[in-house]
Amino acid sequence: MRSLGIVRKVDQLGRIVIPKELRNTLQLRTGTPMEIFVEEDRIILRKYAVNESCMVTGEITPDNKLYSNGMYLSPRGAKLLVDEIQKNEANEKVIH
Repeated sequence: MRSLGIVRKVDQLGRIVIPKELRNTLQLRTGTPMEIFVEEDRIILRKYAVNESCMVTGEITPDNKLYSNGMYLSPRGAKLLVDEIQKNEANEKVIH
């Protein structure tokens, strides 16, 4: 993450103005839905994109990955899938 050298103060209602140049660059128009994430001491804003939600958990995180089949998985969703596959493989070995 790089600093743009821009500082803004939080107003009485807790708002921060995103500079116009940055809004234009990121194509943030009035009414654009935004998601808010907290990571340690950082607040992360990003455009809300429902199609990027994890197919397993429904989570939308900055760490979601798009796979070649068009499916998004969050790290937690991927772990749940791996755990389920391993459990099924163990059950199949018991049956055979």
